[in-house]
Amino acid sequence: MDASARWAFILLEVIIAVACCLGNAVVIWAVWTCEVFRKPTFYFIASLAVADFLVGFVAIPLAMLLDIEVKASFHGCLFMCCVLLMLPITSIVLLLAIAVDRFLLVRIPLRYSSTVTAKRAWIVIALCWIISAVWGFMPMFGLNNQNSLDSTAQNNTNSANFQCGFLIVIPITFLVNIIFFTCLLPPLVIMTGLYLYIFLTTRKRLRAHIGETTTTGTDYQKEHKLVTSLALVLVLFAVCWLPLFLMNTAQLYGNNITVPPTLIDIGVLLSHFNSAVNPIVYAFRIPKIKETCIKMWRRHYHGREEQF
Repeated sequence: MDASARWAFILLEVIIAVACCLGNAVVIWAVWTCEVFRKPTFYFIASLAVADFLVGFVAIPLAMLLDIEVKASFHGCLFMCCVLLMLPITSIVLLLAIAVDRFLLVRIPLRYSSTVTAKRAWIVIALCWIISAVWGFMPMFGLNNQNSLDSTAQNNTNSANFQCGFLIVIPITFLVNIIFFTCLLPPLVIMTGLYLYIFLTTRKRLRAHIGETTTTGTDYQKEHKLVTSLALVLVLFAVCWLPLFLMNTAQLYGNNITVPPTLIDIGVLLSHFNSAVNPIVYAFRIPKIKETCIKMWRRHYHGREEQF
């Protein structure tokens, strides 16, 4: 990549990082401060927003350092790479928790409130982060490229002169076989099945209440719209992350397939863009969050007018 393309890539990364931080901060603030969001589903959404916020605040700056091959110790470089691995795993695990939460609401509607309590939701969220950390930081405990480096690189692993790069320290076999085939694909398949069940069930119930103005009919409509929005978040995750992992898989298992670095950079940008677009989905597709965002904007806008 030439200098102009490199600066364009860095500029886009900065824009995405700012969008990630601002958009997800609004979602986190809305759920944290507004009483209307004190429900398990919105706790999961807020936790996902925290993961997306960290992509902009932590992951993108680290990715930019790795992209310019910053000098660091081997384990310092490895730690940065593990952080980059952990956040997408956190997102997919939380998306799975959200899908299970919606499935339980449809499957056991009468027992849902007593089963999915706020306390249990926070326990599940904590487990999601712990599981993600365990999977993401596996390379710190031996699943790395340290022993396969050339003699010159191995001599620099304990110094601050090691040339840091993601695939320099992370084995592509680990990235594809453990992260992609084990951590990402199975949850995507499970969530697809859960949302298909939810859609079919809610559509059947909506048809049974067509034309009704009762509370039950309205609740089913709201639930169907919320599920559609959350499923859209899942689709966007797949669209944004699959290209990068499919390119890595092609390089690992393809016969002499070499993916151009420019395509890899585009795949990285797309994966980071996912964290910036999620708040937009929440704001435009989930009425309660949309109303809260509009109120926040009006309050801020009128506050600025009063200053002048």
